[in-house]
Amino acid sequence: MNILKEFSLDDKCSYIDGNEQTMHYKIIDDCSPEYAHALIERGYRRFGKMFFRPVCENCNECQSLKIDVDNYKFSKSERRVLKKAKAIETFTQTPQLSHEHLDLFERYHLYMKDKKGWKHEKASPDHYYNSFVTGHEDFGYETLYYHKDKLVGVDLIDVLEDGISSIYFYYDPNYSHLSLGKLSLLKQIELAKQIEKRWVYLGYYVESCSSLNYKADYKPFLTLKGRPQMNEKFQWS
Repeated sequence: MNILKEFSLDDKCSYIDGNEQTMHYKIIDDCSPEYAHALIERGYRRFGKMFFRPVCENCNECQSLKIDVDNYKFSKSERRVLKKAKAIETFTQTPQLSHEHLDLFERYHLYMKDKKGWKHEKASPDHYYNSFVTGHEDFGYETLYYHKDKLVGVDLIDVLEDGISSIYFYYDPNYSHLSLGKLSLLKQIELAKQIEKRWVYLGYYVESCSSLNYKADYKPFLTLKGRPQMNEKFQWS
């Protein structure tokens, strides 16, 4: 394992309009599963070889959240989502880059630009590869969602020592009636139960951010206290 670079950057907040943010980054080559797990437990997220977390001095709105899989019970509405998508088939593999991936990724983000006002910049093959393919080592995977022979969703995850870390999910807007976003998370919980993992790490919950506040609906969950350093113990409560 080799930490290639470690730094912090100040920028406009990604989650709260009008706020500034300070993000800490670690770029790691050949990251071990153990170190990746230690980072996730301390509030980091992974895109490619880059691990990052907010370290804003005067704001604690970003709350790292993980679902308690052992005590999670699917609601009636969640069982309906699973049943409604019974024609969807899934296949899990190491992350790949293809024309199908890029086309689906582009259509999803154009859809979210119109639906939620997301900023949009067309993703190049290099950008996609560096964000979602490289750095998976032996713990990163993608679950492909197919309707018949058509790719309709891609769910990127890390399978860690005690849980599944949810990285990113995108889907075909023409299949939004199947609640694919909810389906992907329910499938992560199902997978965690099957392989006996205790947690699903959901990244950041921000109450005032419509793209992130849905995470509080998945109870029971724990949140991370503070932003512990690597030599400090972490506490979820």
